[in-house]
Amino acid sequence: MTTRPTAPERPDALDETEGAGALDAFLAVRPQLFGIAYRMLGGVAEAEDVVQDAWVRWQGTDRAAVYNPAAFLTTVTTRLAITAATSARARRETYVGPWLPEPVDTSGDPALGAERAEALELATLLLLERLTPLERAVYVLREAFGYPHRRVAEILDLTEANARQLARRARERLGRREAVPVDPGEHRRLLDEFVAAAHEGDLARFERYLADDVVARPDGGGRVHASKVELVGLARVALFLDNVWRKFWDAGEVRVVEANGLPALVVDLDGAPHALLALDVVAGRVEHVYVQVNPDKLTGYAVAG
Repeated sequence: MTTRPTAPERPDALDETEGAGALDAFLAVRPQLFGIAYRMLGGVAEAEDVVQDAWVRWQGTDRAAVYNPAAFLTTVTTRLAITAATSARARRETYVGPWLPEPVDTSGDPALGAERAEALELATLLLLERLTPLERAVYVLREAFGYPHRRVAEILDLTEANARQLARRARERLGRREAVPVDPGEHRRLLDEFVAAAHEGDLARFERYLADDVVARPDGGGRVHASKVELVGLARVALFLDNVWRKFWDAGEVRVVEANGLPALVVDLDGAPHALLALDVVAGRVEHVYVQVNPDKLTGYAVAG
């Protein structure tokens, strides 16, 4: 009579153990990998693709030769994200209308895998589009994840002097925005003011919170009807908000959510998210209004059925 071999005696037992260890090592650092890729690309699906590619690379790597799995995976993910960002930049040249990053619900992870929340707000992600993919990678690793210049240089295969130069150039191209403190409470108060004014049919009273050169940036991506240009100036933005509220949003359900670390509004129509409105507030004034209506970028805010 033969007996079934116990698990340790099976020929593939060592491989299974090693595979489990590889998965654990990957899952331990996965939030950080996604956080890097998302900040680099501004899209959830694109970031997930990069993380998946990193996992495939990890599976095919001689892991016995890897001293620090987290460092290895961070390096692989960052380099893959640079390549993906180069392709994304080319695709956005043919994007229909203004482009906005895909908002992410950060209620469960306010910093999205990083020790810091830097380079996560929608306004900052838009500014990162000014940078080359390499400059963006340096900025993200330094400002969001706190890596020293030496480590950034290792990840990107640069000299430390070059990493410092790129970091300085990135900060200069972004201007001083990152030094402006963001108050989530102020965002929530202004969102409440907007909703109250809209419900009362008096959006004109919300105009006093808009900067004179306020910009509204709608993103329909060619998927739904939306303005294909930015709207600039207090009068045009106020009229735009009044029109979209009366024509589309007044019949919907409005809820406050968290998007990229700050309060935002989601308008649900027929049980599905139709729009997400986010404000860029500086010194108590709304400088930008971001209106995401591309349905491909609102799936993360679908109401659980």
